[in-house]
Amino acid sequence: MAYLYLALAIVAEVVATSSLKASQEFTRLWPSVTVVVGYVLAFYLLTLALRTLPVGIAYAFWAGLGIVLVTLIGVLVYGERLDAPAALGLAMIIGGVVVIQAFSRVSAH
Repeated sequence: MAYLYLALAIVAEVVATSSLKASQEFTRLWPSVTVVVGYVLAFYLLTLALRTLPVGIAYAFWAGLGIVLVTLIGVLVYGERLDAPAALGLAMIIGGVVVIQAFSRVSAH
């Protein structure tokens, strides 16, 4: 259940972060509401995940997957472009998350 909470927290954080650009510096109501509600929900769900997941592991997943997903939204929704070093860096982040999940002995307690 902890990984479900963490996944939902990451989705909420990605929605909130992606809505920051649409809020136009908090001058548009609904994107601004989405930002605030998304972050509140994300942090609440993260606290639920931290009941059993170690904080370092949870934060590694949160930050790593959040970066990759927000970048993908930037490319797909906002037409932002990635160069080769950025793509390589994102691949390394994904690799780090995979290594933690597949090989780390640190697990939910």
